[in-house]
Amino acid sequence: MNTHEQRHRNAHLGDKALFSGEHLLRLRKAVYDLCWLFNRGYARHSAIKLVGDHYQLLKRQRLAISRAACSDESRELRVAKCLPIEAIKDRQLVIDGLNLIITVETIMAGGVVLRCRDGCIRDIASIHGTYRQVHETGNAIALVGQALEFFRPENILWIFDKPVSNSGRLAVMVRDMAQARGWNWQTALMNNPDQFIIRSDKLAITSDSAVLDEVGQWVNPGEYIVANFFSSAWIIDFSNVSDPV
Repeated sequence: MNTHEQRHRNAHLGDKALFSGEHLLRLRKAVYDLCWLFNRGYARHSAIKLVGDHYQLLKRQRLAISRAACSDESRELRVAKCLPIEAIKDRQLVIDGLNLIITVETIMAGGVVLRCRDGCIRDIASIHGTYRQVHETGNAIALVGQALEFFRPENILWIFDKPVSNSGRLAVMVRDMAQARGWNWQTALMNNPDQFIIRSDKLAITSDSAVLDEVGQWVNPGEYIVANFFSSAWIIDFSNVSDPV
C-alpha cells in the first residue's frame, strides 16, 4: 500500500467476535490472571504466554490483555502520579506523538480501544515500524489540539520516533497545523523518545506503561477525549478487573 494512501484505523476483521460475548468474559478472566501473576513477580513475556495459552487467545487478544494488565504496585504508582487535565494550565508538556495520535485515530474510526487497569485509554494497533497516515489523522491532531489548548498550556513538545518510517511527515503535519492555528507547539524526531520523556522535566502525555512507571507526573487526555467527544466509542473496560470475575 502506498504510504500516502488514506484508509481507516478501524476494527480488524473478526474483532466483533474476538471482543464480545463469551470471548470478552474470557478476556476479563485472562486480565485478572495476568495481573495476579504480575503481582507475584512473574516475568512479563512468560506470564502473557502462560495466560494466553491457558485461555487459547489469538494474537490480538493477547495484545489486548498485555496492554490492559498491570501489577497492583504499578497501578497505584501510576494513579498517584496522574494529574487532572486542568493541571496542564501554564505547564510545559511533552507528548509521545505516535502513541497519542494512533489512539485518537482508532477512536475516531470506530476501532476497539481499552480502558486499562491503570485508567489509560490504549489502542491495540500495531504499526510494525512504519506509520501510515489514515483518513482520521488530520482530524485527530486537530481534536487533540482543541482538547489541550482549551486548558492553556505554556507550550507543547511533540516527540516522534525517528526509526519509524513516515514519522517525519507526521511531525511536519503537526507543526504545520500548530502554525496555522497559532498554537505554541514544537516537534522533534528522536531515536529513543521514551528515555527523553522519562528524563524531561516537562509534564508527560503518553500511555506507554514503561514510561509511566518512570516519569514524575503525567496526564491522561485519552479519558477526557472519550468522555467529552466520543461517548459512544467502542471501549472495553478493564479498569475494575481487580474485582472478582
